[in-house]
Amino acid sequence: MQLTTIAEGLQFPEGPIAMADGSVILVEIARKTLSRVTPDGAVSVIADLGGGPNGAALGPDGAVYICNNGGLAFQHESNGDMRPVGQASDYAGGRIERVDLKTGAVTTLYTHCGENRLCGPNDIVFDKQGGFWFTDLGKTRHRDWDRSGLYYATVDGKHIVEAAFPLITANGVGLSPDERTVYAAETHSGRLWAFEIASPGTLKKRAWPSPHGGWLVGNTTGFRNFDSLAVDAKGNICIATLMDGGVTVIAPDGSSVEHVPMPDPYTTNICFGGQDLKTAYLTLSFTGKLVSCQWPNAGTPLNFLNR
Repeated sequence: MQLTTIAEGLQFPEGPIAMADGSVILVEIARKTLSRVTPDGAVSVIADLGGGPNGAALGPDGAVYICNNGGLAFQHESNGDMRPVGQASDYAGGRIERVDLKTGAVTTLYTHCGENRLCGPNDIVFDKQGGFWFTDLGKTRHRDWDRSGLYYATVDGKHIVEAAFPLITANGVGLSPDERTVYAAETHSGRLWAFEIASPGTLKKRAWPSPHGGWLVGNTTGFRNFDSLAVDAKGNICIATLMDGGVTVIAPDGSSVEHVPMPDPYTTNICFGGQDLKTAYLTLSFTGKLVSCQWPNAGTPLNFLNR
């Protein structure tokens, strides 16, 4: 697959949003910013967020909503590449934030769900109703890590629910084209789970032995950990894949699993853009690049992105 490099020197980019003007908005986790990359590769900072901005999505009001994981510690290689190695020393909890694209103003919407604090919010997707599903991967420490979950919240900062718990390092989240199913990918297990949506924020859960009410769509072989995901127009789940870096494409019924290799062990995110939604934008985070390529299938149009 032929890749085009759009930008280099990014500080662990994730959460790309392909905008109608051809730019790509993304986070730089190590830089702690929400940034914009124009088609000529120029990078500008929209907002300084602190912590660890991770997933990002455009909301119904034109603002960008951020899953902030609270901060990561990074191992820097001699050639400038970097990789996360655990919880940041100044970590004080995770949060969901709203960024006004015109002013750069940042508002914190959620730090807790009920009495439970958000530990490491990771990925986010909006439904047609204007609410959003997000994962909380949790944090990894030297001797232990957090249990994680799938959540739903509204943009007014007044309603948040824990929809499924526990998962193992829940990372990527996405909706089927008909929005009857929400998917969650687990990083360290390399499993993709699906959940039937009964109503916004409510799941129709399956009985034991499901650990959380979902069903296993598929997984992968080898040393492949799952990161964020996007869903194409045919319903295939395209999961950015770590270690054996690339994109793992799983059919919605689990009947096929294909791995598309990429030249970075931290291929962390994929999103779709362009006139026909066949341009895939990928964050190659270890090497700090945003790249694009032509994808075989169009992506599912995301809600609230003007095309």
